[in-house]
Amino acid sequence: MRAVVQRVKESSVTIDGQVVGKCGQGLMVLIGVEVGDTDKDLAYLADKVPNLRIFEDDAGKMNRSLLDIGGQILAISQFTLLGDARGGRRPSFITAARPDTAVPLYEALVEKWRGMGIHVETGVFGADMQVALINDGPVTILLDSHRLF
Repeated sequence: MRAVVQRVKESSVTIDGQVVGKCGQGLMVLIGVEVGDTDKDLAYLADKVPNLRIFEDDAGKMNRSLLDIGGQILAISQFTLLGDARGGRRPSFITAARPDTAVPLYEALVEKWRGMGIHVETGVFGADMQVALINDGPVTILLDSHRLF
């Protein structure tokens, strides 16, 4: 599984002119599920994301986690995170998991975070979404459960 984690002051996702998900201070997380991903990959992101120490402490150092600050998450499914453009100008998405595999893993990840007491809102899997955010910092972290980067 792959994630782009952005520290935000606020973020929202809109479909057909309607806001379907939003969060205040916290994280906007784009999530891509790869062919072959398992519960092990899900567990990696479920733990890593809310425990990233990317929020400032009283001394101004990035030393606090989402859990420490009581922040929220806006989780957005995004298969294009698995796009491979190394071979040309048109990305290949053959490593992105099909919806029958990706949806259950994505939904399970969201439920794990909710089970940790985090307020999580989402977009709609497979929908044409417009995402708005105020990136705080900016701070953007790339995560990959296979630790490719």
